[in-house]
Amino acid sequence: MKSVALHNLGCKVNSYELDVMQQTLVEKGYSIVPFDGPADIYIVNTCTVTNIADRKSRQMLHRARKLNPQAVVVAVGCYVQTGQDTIEKDDAVDLAIGNNRKKDLVEILENYLAGRAEAEESVCDIIDINHTDEYEEMTLKRTAEHTRAYIKIQDGCNQFCSYCVIPYARGRVRSRKQDNIIREVEGIAGEGYQEIVLTGIHISSYGMDRGGCELLQLLEKLHEIEGIRRIRLGSLEPRIVTEEFARKISAMPKVCPHFHLSLQSGSDTVLRRMNRKYDREAYFQATEYLRRFYENPAITTDVIVGFPGETLEEFQETEEFLRRIKFFEMHIFKYSKRRGTRAAEMEGQFTEAEKSRRSAVLMELERQMSHAYRSGFIGREVEVLFEEKQVKAGRTYWIGHTSQYIRVARAAQDGEDLHNMLVRGKISGFLEEDVMLLG
Repeated sequence: MKSVALHNLGCKVNSYELDVMQQTLVEKGYSIVPFDGPADIYIVNTCTVTNIADRKSRQMLHRARKLNPQAVVVAVGCYVQTGQDTIEKDDAVDLAIGNNRKKDLVEILENYLAGRAEAEESVCDIIDINHTDEYEEMTLKRTAEHTRAYIKIQDGCNQFCSYCVIPYARGRVRSRKQDNIIREVEGIAGEGYQEIVLTGIHISSYGMDRGGCELLQLLEKLHEIEGIRRIRLGSLEPRIVTEEFARKISAMPKVCPHFHLSLQSGSDTVLRRMNRKYDREAYFQATEYLRRFYENPAITTDVIVGFPGETLEEFQETEEFLRRIKFFEMHIFKYSKRRGTRAAEMEGQFTEAEKSRRSAVLMELERQMSHAYRSGFIGREVEVLFEEKQVKAGRTYWIGHTSQYIRVARAAQDGEDLHNMLVRGKISGFLEEDVMLLG
């Protein structure tokens, strides 16, 4: 029995795909072992969203080679798709598999192993992702997380933001068939999972390759599946959040009041240079629709600082806009120059020092707003889905999340098992800065 060590880099889509690949390997008789020890085969599911992601992908591949020079090292995914020339020259990599071939991992791997003695250089199996309309069907039966399952519903993106390489790594929008999604979720529910998270590269485009957005229709069908108690949405395009959309999802109590609306900048001029398809007022209106139909929804976002040519005034516009929205959480990214994108050729590229300075300003703002949002739940009754035990300050706690994705702890009692249990109670205060206490 050959041993396989897997490592994932990047987004929840990558995590889902890695879970399915691991599941397939186990079904075919491979033994899964930790990545930091000896293995016959190392598989790295790579990411290319930033230069740092590229570097981490290379580092993990070279680390695998050092762990066992005789092992087969397999690079999979986005870094492979956009960096074929680099991968082909990398002595650490034996086998490279692009996107839309992950479902065929075992077959490709076994074909390589059968002819390994004759292979004089790395073998690449990469399709032209930009000219396929085929959705790569993968089905998850179980996942490493035992309370929450990520469900991939689409792949690809047609937006072509000026800074982003993802359309070149993932191709155009390809939507999964609704029947296959429903069947997967029914199976997940049968395994005892109570929460699902719909994920994809651009889930707001779900169904657009078939003539129109089908996300609401899909949600209505998933809402009827017995055993599923929570449906959480991945990142949404602000333009999808119309008054009708907000009203209809609010009528589905299983849909969590937690919405990630990608922003990237609070300056209209920067948004235009980024080729984003909305302005700040349209974004603000989307948040207002959500707040009209939900009491205090958790709204989270992504922001890029140091985009080429971002003036001090434009940065201050972004800071002011973030304060206006009052986000629960923000992910702050320093602009990363990506070869082949329009932004890479723009004037006004910033130093890392200046990008770090601006990032620090917004990260402090994020800390303040996040604390303020959490504080608003003190004294309120919430329902928590508990996931695991952790020891904090010498005491054992059960840790879980509310539907808003607020992390909550409750002191563990002898003989008590709250794993995958939904428990109601009042928030009494903070255990840590990002962990609240259930009284």
